Amino acid sequence: MYTKEKGGIIPAEAAKHHKLVYHQIIKKALHDAQTTKIDLLAFSHGPGLAPCLHVGLEAAKEYAHELQIPLIGVNHCCAHLSSAHLFTSVKDPIYIFVSGANTQIISLEAQRFRILGETLDMGMGNALDKIGRSLDLGFPSGPLIEILAKKGTYVELPYSVKGMDLSFSGILTAAIDKFKKGATKEDLCFSIQETFFAMLTEVTERALAHIKKEEAVIIGGVAANKRLYEMLSMMCLERGAIFSAVPLHYAGDNAVNISWQGILEYLSDKREQLSDIHPYERIDDVRVFWEY
Repeated sequence: MYTKEKGGIIPAEAAKHHKLVYHQIIKKALHDAQTTKIDLLAFSHGPGLAPCLHVGLEAAKEYAHELQIPLIGVNHCCAHLSSAHLFTSVKDPIYIFVSGANTQIISLEAQRFRILGETLDMGMGNALDKIGRSLDLGFPSGPLIEILAKKGTYVELPYSVKGMDLSFSGILTAAIDKFKKGATKEDLCFSIQETFFAMLTEVTERALAHIKKEEAVIIGGVAANKRLYEMLSMMCLERGAIFSAVPLHYAGDNAVNISWQGILEYLSDKREQLSDIHPYERIDDVRVFWEY
């Protein structure tokens, strides 16, 4: 994982980092798994930063050619949702997908992941990182924001739910303005969390009611936040729905999810001859031809 102490991610620098380390990481993964046998190779073809996706594609092609094994490119977001079926007992849930770039409430209907609600500007994870940069908390900011929030009290911030969609940019602007006027980091971290998470919980509850489903599952890096888990769990309990979460070790970006998605698609007779990257592919662009 490429991280920085200050500032945001520069795609070209992240890609350079990935190119330098991928041989070493794959070697370590095989060592940890105590195997040298590989039958199928899967990689994320998107969405994501194009320079980084290119490095992944070239690495995948290199190993697939060397080992003479099938190669499958998969949608990174689909892999997150599929992980819910690998690691939990959900059957037909509302998916709460909250990561750096994504904040979406999703339902699988008629072989498509249907977006019931989503962010109108930035993902919740990116929004947390942006406020973290403004407060000089480093990257990623989420874990430190959660710690500081435990020492804070509420200061008023905008609450921006528009139908089933969410907007975070105006809340960030207001929070930064309050920081400049003397609000503490602790109070702003607490208030940002309470506002963001209440918005997400409201939209999730409305989705459960509209689609009449009885399960919800949270996936993505922001799922590691205990306060978010608490709020969603409480809401589901009050309305008689089952709430699940992908284990924290697998909730964020990881190779297990990509591998599992590749297996699902391969077992459903997907065979790719040509592979490419799709940096802007939305999850609702993908036809769900595999079975859980």
